[in-house]
Amino acid sequence: MSEWQDYFLDRGVSHELAVSYLAYIETLEQKKQPIIFELDHLSLLLGINIEYLAKMIASPSHFYRTFDIPKRSGGIRKISAPYESLLSCQRWILKNILNKIVLHPSAHGFISGRSIKTNAESHLLATSLLKMDLRDFFPSIPQGWVINIFEDIGYLPNVAFYLSSLCCYDGHLAQGAATSPALSNIVLRGLDNRLSRLANKCSLVYTRYADDITFSGKDIHPSFSKLVEKIVLEYGLKVNSEKTRLKITDGTKIITGLSIVNQTIAVPRKFKRELKNEIFFIKKFGLLSHLANRKIRNPNYLNILLGKVAFWLYIEPADKNAQDAKKLILRLMQI
Repeated sequence: MSEWQDYFLDRGVSHELAVSYLAYIETLEQKKQPIIFELDHLSLLLGINIEYLAKMIASPSHFYRTFDIPKRSGGIRKISAPYESLLSCQRWILKNILNKIVLHPSAHGFISGRSIKTNAESHLLATSLLKMDLRDFFPSIPQGWVINIFEDIGYLPNVAFYLSSLCCYDGHLAQGAATSPALSNIVLRGLDNRLSRLANKCSLVYTRYADDITFSGKDIHPSFSKLVEKIVLEYGLKVNSEKTRLKITDGTKIITGLSIVNQTIAVPRKFKRELKNEIFFIKKFGLLSHLANRKIRNPNYLNILLGKVAFWLYIEPADKNAQDAKKLILRLMQI
């Protein structure tokens, strides 16, 4: 702190203003957050020309490309991907600011050490399962909420606006920005806290993976989902009620794409069956013949196959079929 005092003294900053600045610095240093005073200061930290940075803040939509991708459940998801210059700013904000914020333990998406596996493991002992989905997840989080996040950290209103503009597209979180996953988890800490307390009161377990909400326990009343919808609506978001599913019978349960059978997590049967078929035909006909027969022209085919096998082994590390498949693919990649 003394070096800042000396700096303000050398620059001829008045005592009253220096005291104000020092209080601002102390707040951010206590939270281990970078000190940012003004736009020129931010441009130096980001390594971006100040005029160019000002353009990104004033018109962030000009620094995105948008395209559509099909959803697994049907329909189209609009992706807004930032250009490299803006992406580098978002990565700096993510690394130096957002990743330092403690998240709610019920959140499992986009967090180091947590995953769809840890999310599913939380519900291993459940006999009843309620799955819900938040509608239009990222686009439903407005820039005003993001500004509040940076102000709550301790940043001045102007700095909070600069940072939020670098993270938002068209006034909300972008489906494609590097900072959107982390910001959504930070924004939803309050909702996670309310739903977690509700779950504890009803002897249930609550988790959230991005926009997928899951409750589990011994018994879940059919009207429970309406109470959850009410809380979500009060928070400023909406539940996609068409995707709400309550399972109160025995048998296989699917949570964030993983199967729970007899208190064990597994990769879904369809995924394994399709992967086993690929491996079978490679063994039977050889790689080149298999590629020709299936008219596969993707040069990254083996890498994609290896990624799928790696996912299988992450969920089921002792599976012999997956272990053998990995050995085969690695051997083929060395040829």
